[in-house]
Amino acid sequence: MPEQETISEQEGYRAKMVKRKAVKDKILAEKTKEKGLLVVHTGKGKGKTTAAMGLVVRALGRDFRVIIVQFIKGKWDTGEKIALKRFEPQCKFYALGEGFTWETQDKQRDILAVQKAWQRAEKIILEGACDLLILDELNIALRYNYIELERVLEVLASKHEKMHIVITGRNAPQGLIDASDLTTEMQEVKHPFRSGIRAQRGIEF
Repeated sequence: MPEQETISEQEGYRAKMVKRKAVKDKILAEKTKEKGLLVVHTGKGKGKTTAAMGLVVRALGRDFRVIIVQFIKGKWDTGEKIALKRFEPQCKFYALGEGFTWETQDKQRDILAVQKAWQRAEKIILEGACDLLILDELNIALRYNYIELERVLEVLASKHEKMHIVITGRNAPQGLIDASDLTTEMQEVKHPFRSGIRAQRGIEF
């Protein structure tokens, strides 16, 4: 059992927290801007799409209109896709990918699928059709040059000022990172796949 704090220790701790709260309150008071954020989830670690889906749940709880456009891996019958059907029409899920490139083995088919998905995304952005837009695995499409980064950045720059957009996928291009308001890089520390454990239903898909 830890030793019981003395009264002087309790008072010292309280005084320290009072000072810390004053500093935090001052910082928060200075943050007055509101805007729709451009968020990028990238890196080699797992959790990029998972984090984006967490934001979807949060946004739905705030009565946001949410749209998800899924590039590349759209054929997967994932848990989030099944769950989010229950939130239609507040949440719309467009799974427009053809599967991972090593599964399709058809570059032209992959390119056409990505361009179709981007046409849908571009229309949503230009029309301001939602409050939160998830462009899942768009970074992969950019990495393979299936769509032009310059066009993507141009469209993103024209989004409604209150629209939030989250882009996921490893190897985010520097131009996209520079344009973002928030970029998080997922770093792999340990992965069950390395130990021969397959992707687990309800956890990874």
